[in-house]
Amino acid sequence: METNDSVEIAEIEIDLLLEAIYRRYGYDFRNYSRVSLERRLLQFLNDAEYKTYSEVTGRLLRDSLFFHKLAAYFSISVTALFRDPFFYKAVQEKVVPLLRTWAHFKIWHAGCATGEEAYSMAILLNDEKLLGRAMLYATDISQPALDTAKAGVYPLDTVKQGSINYLNADGTSSLSKYYHAKYGAALLDSSLKKKITFSQHNLVIDKSFGEMQMIVCRNVLIYFNQDLQNQVLELFWDSLEYGGFLCLGDKESLMFSSVADKFITIDEKARIYKKKI
Repeated sequence: METNDSVEIAEIEIDLLLEAIYRRYGYDFRNYSRVSLERRLLQFLNDAEYKTYSEVTGRLLRDSLFFHKLAAYFSISVTALFRDPFFYKAVQEKVVPLLRTWAHFKIWHAGCATGEEAYSMAILLNDEKLLGRAMLYATDISQPALDTAKAGVYPLDTVKQGSINYLNADGTSSLSKYYHAKYGAALLDSSLKKKITFSQHNLVIDKSFGEMQMIVCRNVLIYFNQDLQNQVLELFWDSLEYGGFLCLGDKESLMFSSVADKFITIDEKARIYKKKI
């Protein structure tokens, strides 16, 4: 049974660990949700067979490969092709008609993980005959996740579930036209890949990603504390053109945020907002 002293010591060790990561590697996890962070750190401690966070700190300061193994535990990779079909239906019905008014437009998928949702957006735009006008940018803090996204190769079972999601999202054709299946894996079509630029970006410390007409960042903010959520939402506001769209996850909201009065709600269930003009 943990004593109050041991709990307090562990808290101090975690603070020092996060400070060491920031000062040594420039990754700032200090304002991540503490409950989620501690759960992931404890999992790493068990998996790596260390007894204290101080031991972890000592090694990561001198071993960058060890640090990146730890950082992978902080990267949230819960995604799927056409995840939450109701979201894509809302985009199709309430956002696409306005995207048509731009001769060219840019969409930023922030925290794209392994890329499935960025590819989903490309497919939706292609179905709507808008992909030729679009430039899609997909960013994440995790390089291994981005490597998977760039390759565009996913387990066939995963893509088959994506096909069901696509139909539930009122997809207009068959998802099979967008991938090639072989040896239990699916390779997404090159016509989609060439429209998406995948790159590393840290929402905590990096700056604006250019003027976008749409930003999609779904179920990433839930892992940040309130101050960091506001910081990132201000970044999104600054990165959006007036009249542009911000799409959050179904567990997130602009309510009570520092930018709540700078957007209007387009679809409450799908968490789609429009920057006020």
